[in-house]
Amino acid sequence: MPSLDAELRAFYDARQQRIPAEVRQIMRRAGQALADSGQADRALTVGDRAPRFQLPSATGRTTALADLLADGPVVLTFYRGAWCPYCNLALRALQRHHTEITARDARLVAVSPQIPDESLTLAEKHDLAFDVLSDIGSDTAKQYGLAFDLPENLAAVYDRLGFDLQRVNDGHPRTLPLPATYVIDNAGTIRWAFVDADYTRRAEPADIIAALDPLG
Repeated sequence: MPSLDAELRAFYDARQQRIPAEVRQIMRRAGQALADSGQADRALTVGDRAPRFQLPSATGRTTALADLLADGPVVLTFYRGAWCPYCNLALRALQRHHTEITARDARLVAVSPQIPDESLTLAEKHDLAFDVLSDIGSDTAKQYGLAFDLPENLAAVYDRLGFDLQRVNDGHPRTLPLPATYVIDNAGTIRWAFVDADYTRRAEPADIIAALDPLG
């Protein structure tokens, strides 16, 4: 089975050929500006305390980090939304490794700024066995140092592509999280972190599992 990174690279290369040059230029400039901002380096990382949260799941049930940690370590992954194909590839890869994660007494949860209905559709479409939580307004992502605002020209591109972030993010169309995954021990300390300004890059499931092994 290819690595997640290989899947993402292959998808990126194929997709670039279908995107108009002027749109690619807007995306590249926005991506470079976000990388240059240094936000990924300022996000929470290993050794930091994980901010607690209570967020609705796709089915409307409130899920609290404190309750999850009571059962063991937590793998917390932030993604942009069901409209993002890179996010979908990453979530499907996590689902393929879900049994290995739970075998280490860990809980996996995914968080995005989209409304619960969108999360439910995503979970059902990809048959996800883990909770998909809604962080409307990205308040939790802000606590982790991950939330940022899309530049207006890129937000306009997303509108033209039909992503309708105004609706799926419940009136917060420009605020998204950086792609990030954290392994949090049951004392609430971040023990492993992946944060990247590049939305085409994601944490490799094998690295997540390796980070869980010492916590067993």
